[in-house]
Amino acid sequence: MKKSLNILHLSAAKNWGGGENHLENLCLELNLIENSIKNVILCVKNGGLHKKLNKTDLLVKTAPMLIKLDLRYVSEILKVCKKHEIDIIHIHDSTALTMAVMATKLSKLPPFVLSKKTSFPIKDRPQTLYKYNHPQIKKILCVSERTRQITAESIENKSRLVTIYHGTRMRKTINHEINLRENLKIPKEKIVVGMIANHIRAKNLQNWLEMIDEIVNKRNDKRFHFIQIGNYTNRTPAYLEFIKEKKLEQQISFLGFTPDASGFIPQFDISLLSSQSEGIPQFIYESFYFKVSVISTNVGGIPEIIEDNVNGMLSNPFQPQRLADKLIALSQDKDLMEKFAELSHQKLIKNFTTSKMAEQTLAEYKKVLYGKN
Repeated sequence: MKKSLNILHLSAAKNWGGGENHLENLCLELNLIENSIKNVILCVKNGGLHKKLNKTDLLVKTAPMLIKLDLRYVSEILKVCKKHEIDIIHIHDSTALTMAVMATKLSKLPPFVLSKKTSFPIKDRPQTLYKYNHPQIKKILCVSERTRQITAESIENKSRLVTIYHGTRMRKTINHEINLRENLKIPKEKIVVGMIANHIRAKNLQNWLEMIDEIVNKRNDKRFHFIQIGNYTNRTPAYLEFIKEKKLEQQISFLGFTPDASGFIPQFDISLLSSQSEGIPQFIYESFYFKVSVISTNVGGIPEIIEDNVNGMLSNPFQPQRLADKLIALSQDKDLMEKFAELSHQKLIKNFTTSKMAEQTLAEYKKVLYGKN
C-alpha cells in the first residue's frame, strides 16, 4: 500500500455553485481525516472554482476552457496524473466526465469515481449513455436516494451506484460586516425571505416571482421583503422585466453573485426555494445549520431531508399559489418557525455533515482501490 492516496478532482464548471461547494468541502474534510491523502483539483482557469480555491491551501491546477470540449483540459488531465502519481480520478460534473473519457483514448488512466449531483435523468443518447457506463467508472456517488433511483434507469451495472448525502461543514462564518436590512433599507417590521440560487432553469426563479406576485398584488400582503443571491444568467433580464411589469421593485432585492453568500442566511427570517429540479441544495443544509426555517418545493432529494409540516414545509413545483399559502402560514406562526429550525438543525448534525460525507467517500475510494467492502 502506498504511503499516500493521491486523488485528482475534475471540475469543468465555469461558475460557482452547489457542486463546486461540495468539491471544496470534500477536499477540506478529506485532509482532516487522513494526513496521507493528497487532493489535486483540476478546474477551469479563471472560473468561479479557481477564484474561490485561490484563497485556500488546496493544490489547484487549471486549464483553459474557451470551448465546451477544450483539448487543453484533456492534456492537463494526463500531465497531472503522471506528475502526481494519481490513484483515483474523482469527476464532479458531466463535462469533466466527457474530458476524462476522451483522455482514456490517449493514455491509461487510474479508475474513475463519478459524483452525480442532480436529479436530471441521463439523456437517452448513445454518446451520453456510453460515457456514463464507461468501464473506467467504478463508483457513481449519488447526492440523494432519488438521484440514485433516476440514475439507475440508465446505468447497466447498478452495483456501481451509492448514495452519499453531501451535507455542510460545521465551521461556518456569519457575515457581520454587511447588514442587509440597513443596506437595502428594509423596514424592521418586514419579514425577510431569502433564497440563494443561481439563475438557472433548475432553480425556477419564475415560479418564485409568480409566488411573490400572488402574495403582493393578488392578496395585497406586503409584509415580506424577498432577497435573492446568485449568479446572473441569460434568464435574468426576463426576471427583471417581470419585476418591473408587476411593480415589485420595492419587495425584491437581487444581489447577484456574492462571495460566501451563506454567511447572510442568519439575516433571513425564512429560507425559501422554488426549484423544479434538484439533487439536494447546499442552501437548505446551510439554512439548517443557521437555524432558519425552510420552505421548498418537493423535488429531487429534498423530501429526504424535509418532512412536510414536521421540520419544514414542502410544496409541489410549478404551483406558486401553494408556495404562497405555505409562506403566509409559516410567517404567522413563530413557534412553528422555531420548531422547524431546531429540528432541522439536529437532523443536520446527526445525518448531514461534510465530515460524514468525506468518511463515506473515502470508504468508497478504498473499495475501488483495495476491494474492501
